[in-house]
Amino acid sequence: MRRASLLVFLLAPWLLAATPTPTATPTALVRGSGAVPPVVLLVVNGGINPATADYIQEGIAAAEERGAGAVVVQLDTPGGLLDSTKVIVKDMLGAPLPVLVYVAPSGAGATSAGVFITMAANIAAMAPGTNIGAAHPVSGQGEDIGGDMREKAENFAASLGRTIAERRGRNVEWAEKAVRDSLSITENEAVKLKVVDFIATDVTDLLAKANGRTVDVRGRSVVLDTAGAAVEPHDMRLRQRLLDLIANPNVAYLLMMAGLLGLYVEFTNPGVIFPGVAGAICLLLAMAALQVLPINYTGLALIGLGAAMLVAEAFLLSFGVLGVGGIVAFVLGSLLLFDTPDSTLQIDRGLIAGAAMSLGAYSFVIGWLVVRTQRRRSSVGAEGLVGEHGDVRRVVTPGRQVKVFVHGEYWDADSEDALAVGDSVEVTAVQGLRLRVRRAQRH
Repeated sequence: MRRASLLVFLLAPWLLAATPTPTATPTALVRGSGAVPPVVLLVVNGGINPATADYIQEGIAAAEERGAGAVVVQLDTPGGLLDSTKVIVKDMLGAPLPVLVYVAPSGAGATSAGVFITMAANIAAMAPGTNIGAAHPVSGQGEDIGGDMREKAENFAASLGRTIAERRGRNVEWAEKAVRDSLSITENEAVKLKVVDFIATDVTDLLAKANGRTVDVRGRSVVLDTAGAAVEPHDMRLRQRLLDLIANPNVAYLLMMAGLLGLYVEFTNPGVIFPGVAGAICLLLAMAALQVLPINYTGLALIGLGAAMLVAEAFLLSFGVLGVGGIVAFVLGSLLLFDTPDSTLQIDRGLIAGAAMSLGAYSFVIGWLVVRTQRRRSSVGAEGLVGEHGDVRRVVTPGRQVKVFVHGEYWDADSEDALAVGDSVEVTAVQGLRLRVRRAQRH
């Protein structure tokens, strides 16, 4: 168990290292003569979440401290959280230096939240073979939102798109259609419709084409001086990489379930150690993810109540009432966990069903073992001695008192039968510290 626990800690850095890390493309590592201010490169390759928002905010601040002339955000995203998108848009619109968004490499896309981030840039460009659009709000599983929440989310996203497009002088009509009709277009169509400014083959080409353009930075006009600028990549820190990995509703839910299951196994089987250690680590990681995700505390409380009931079922004789109640509370809590007025996130129903069946099966096994143990004849105390067989080791009073060896112990015994040393006996009763025995029946 100690080796297994150590293995968890040894594998953790390897798992983090195996996660996708924003890195600069080889063509971006271009060094200028030093006369032109450098450009800081941020690479976003994945969903938009609090880690992405923190990364971009930190990158803009770092660029200002370095005296950079601009920030380039190389973007490839399928979308993400609306709250995180609003934070990124706010930081880009209020940035102290020009921000350029480059949808790249070829095959990449700026989908959903990526549309708002791209349009919020001072200069927006796309690589050949890329696309942009489909900004209609959906749930965390990509499903349509139903009821009044659909209209509310759609209207908000449409107004956000129009505001950004007006601020940056882009196609307002297309911005609204991208939300309401889920329009998606190629890079060539995006340039024709004035959704982006131009097409660039790589970061070097992007900086060359952006050079000399006038952009608005906090209400003042700034002429871009980017041709031949040195490109300095700014990568995510370890904390941001970890948060980027776990800030996904399904990942956070799986971590929480693994943590609860590990602690449940440890509580019902004290001394196993490894499930408790692994469960505690998973639960702490889940708590870190839930801190940045919009959660419904009623749902969280129901999950906690369900876990407590399942643990209690292993110690209390409730004939399954606690176990069934725990699973019901667990499922309801899982469905409500991300059900908030400002959130469209949902947990995959398959994950909820799988977790509920796993907990139910484990609870059934534990309950069955408890019932079987309770029905089994006791092996300790007076009840455990009655019916046990032993042999006579010494005769104290012929036909009355003998010394017998039973259950690994020497006992004084009384017998109505005449016994001799070596005879087999069976315990019929326990009277204080003396046994009542009789000659064992031969079969």
